[in-house]
Amino acid sequence: MPQSIGKPLRRKEDLRLLTGAGRYSDDVNLPGQAYAYVLRSPHAHARIRSIDTAAARAMPGVLAVLTGADVKTDGLKDIPHTPIPMKPPADILLINRDGTPHGYAPQALLPTDRVRYVGQQVVMVVAETVAAAKEAAERVTVDYDVRKPVAATAEAAKPDAVQLYNDVANVCIDADVGDGEATKAAFARAAHIAKIETWAQRVTGVPLDLRAAIGVYDPASKRHTLHAGSGGVVRQKAELAGILGVPPADVRVECGDVGGNYGTRNAFYPEFALVVWAAKRLGRPVKWTCERTEAFASDYQGRDQVISLELALDDKGRFLAVRGSVICNTGAHSVMYVPLVKCSELLTSVYRVPTAHIRARATLSNTPPTSPYRSAGRPEAMFAIERLIDIAARQFGHDRIVLRRRNLIPPSAQPYANPLGMTYDSGDYGKIMDRVIALADWKNFSKRRRESKRNGKLRGIGLANYIESTSGAPREYAKVDVLPEGRVDVTVGTLSSGQGHETSFAQCVGEWLGVGVDSIRLIQGDTDIVPVGGGSHSARSMRMAGVVMGKASEAVIMKATKIAGHVLEADAADIAFTKGHFTVKGTDRSIGLFEVAHAARERNDLPDDLRGPLAADCDELILIAAFPFGSHVCEVEIDPDTGLTEIVCYTAIDDVGRAINPLILHGQTHGGIAQGVGQALWEHSHYDTASGQLLAGSMMDYAMPRAARLPSFTTELSETLAPGNKLGVRGGGEGGTTPALAVVVNAVVDALSEYGVIHIEMPVTPERVWWAMRQGKTKAA
Repeated sequence: MPQSIGKPLRRKEDLRLLTGAGRYSDDVNLPGQAYAYVLRSPHAHARIRSIDTAAARAMPGVLAVLTGADVKTDGLKDIPHTPIPMKPPADILLINRDGTPHGYAPQALLPTDRVRYVGQQVVMVVAETVAAAKEAAERVTVDYDVRKPVAATAEAAKPDAVQLYNDVANVCIDADVGDGEATKAAFARAAHIAKIETWAQRVTGVPLDLRAAIGVYDPASKRHTLHAGSGGVVRQKAELAGILGVPPADVRVECGDVGGNYGTRNAFYPEFALVVWAAKRLGRPVKWTCERTEAFASDYQGRDQVISLELALDDKGRFLAVRGSVICNTGAHSVMYVPLVKCSELLTSVYRVPTAHIRARATLSNTPPTSPYRSAGRPEAMFAIERLIDIAARQFGHDRIVLRRRNLIPPSAQPYANPLGMTYDSGDYGKIMDRVIALADWKNFSKRRRESKRNGKLRGIGLANYIESTSGAPREYAKVDVLPEGRVDVTVGTLSSGQGHETSFAQCVGEWLGVGVDSIRLIQGDTDIVPVGGGSHSARSMRMAGVVMGKASEAVIMKATKIAGHVLEADAADIAFTKGHFTVKGTDRSIGLFEVAHAARERNDLPDDLRGPLAADCDELILIAAFPFGSHVCEVEIDPDTGLTEIVCYTAIDDVGRAINPLILHGQTHGGIAQGVGQALWEHSHYDTASGQLLAGSMMDYAMPRAARLPSFTTELSETLAPGNKLGVRGGGEGGTTPALAVVVNAVVDALSEYGVIHIEMPVTPERVWWAMRQGKTKAA
């Protein structure tokens, strides 16, 4: 069987998905199901005086109208979010500077006291049809006492800001990272200090398929079943059991295909528990499907970090220290603080910085909760430091490339402990930067700029280096089962949401077992089959699944070797395994893997421990993180009359460790770049700061990246094997996004340099560019 690891195979799953044979959450329908509709708050902040459901209950076809009072009566718990999970490998642990515990803002299934953001669920109506449920919801009367909201990130962190909770302060985390005294001393002796104050604005995931869920209850078995797409069913099972107050054994969570995640589906949503609870009350399945405008208002969102950063340099341009502040807007509830952790620990990036100090804060606000969103915290960190380096180069007369090269961490310094608590594993950052500069033809940029000038356009070029930390939930599971009919079933605890696991996982197991990729079936997404597993996030799936699939495959081969010895009447030590066959050394006597599986099930003369299924599993705690890195270059053209920005060239090199399937990895890089460019130029979950109202609640006013507005990307993969996992995988799902914010804005600012523009905020809209040019002219004059 030829080698399959490293081959650019087309994805096995694409035919099924592209021909409509996928099974997404909304495709699940059960006999006798009822339909739920959720009535949501029109206010960002208000006290609930009363809820009158009488008229709604009397509507035709209505089966139930459920409120927070019903939730309390039935004893359901709040969602058990763990905003700072058990310390993941390599990550720092934020500790409040005054020694107090972290604040925690709970999330009720349906509130009884206050609503705290526009779009928060208030009442759930269940009826025979969706139309009947919607019509009844219009008859529900909620008496609100409207209060002043706080929606802006920096404002929410102020001592005199509107408080969302009586017993929880807005600032849930206020921690110091790094060495404050050493950093202060370094700044005191600096020849130059560069500064930036910026905001990585709030965005949302806009997945291809919207959230949907069906709840089922079987009174005979007392089993509660949830069918819903997510980032990992095992976590959802534990959380649902906690909410319902039942043993985990009485809960099943099942998930089919997931049309996009990027982290927005990893945390538990109120509707998931509500449909199961309603199904139990009504004695029939209950289905809920989110609408697109509903998703804009109620999906967990991403980014929203205000960053102030300073860089101290000596007179030769060497970095002495970094200091600053990060404020992460967590929204109305404490879903996850990980973006703050990741941003705070990586703000010095791939540069040799002797000392640093960051004040890290997480604050509540009258907006939907935020959670980790593709490369959580890392794009924000790279944006701040890469913009700051460009600012320093311009202010103090350095070449942007030379300044970076002078301060890069050399390979000889690896593993390298950065001053914010992280230790990188390995990597030649300068080699990658030099390669992307050559690939992007940086040396001839001035010619292209002159040509753009002749065409009435402004042209700019930008560079951004990056590093990210991929850790994630440390426990993962796999089972490998060889079936006599010529198939291998691989069961995994992680969960694909479009990454191509059915192909790349099969490439690994296929090579190890010496069987064809098409003979391998991936099984995932059902807690009745998968006992443990961390799901898909933080570029963990291939890295961690590779470890457990590898060990399970080795155990299968070891067992099969013993069986082959019995069948071939030879000592197991004399059996060699290669390319799917077991051969007696020095002879032509052999038996194939699937024949061994048949023998294990059918032969009665085998020892008891070798009879039965030819299978093995592995459940392992993997505590070694990995650190993907790379460099991107972007070129833009700007129309000076309108401010319209067009990306004309984009070049990327990403070190992913071992590239299991380069074709899939290039696709993930392309998607990641589009996602990052989308935030840099267009996307913004825009909230009015005075009212807390969402101003980007549809596809008409939330600007998504489109293929026609992007060039063909030039991408390369670098493979520096990561220590700590069988395959040497670092992770490839997030590298496209991580530097994209910075490299696009660096290019835009370079194009506007003749106007004296030093910085521009995201999204870089034509209006912002137009005003920046005119304000720059005014300052210059």
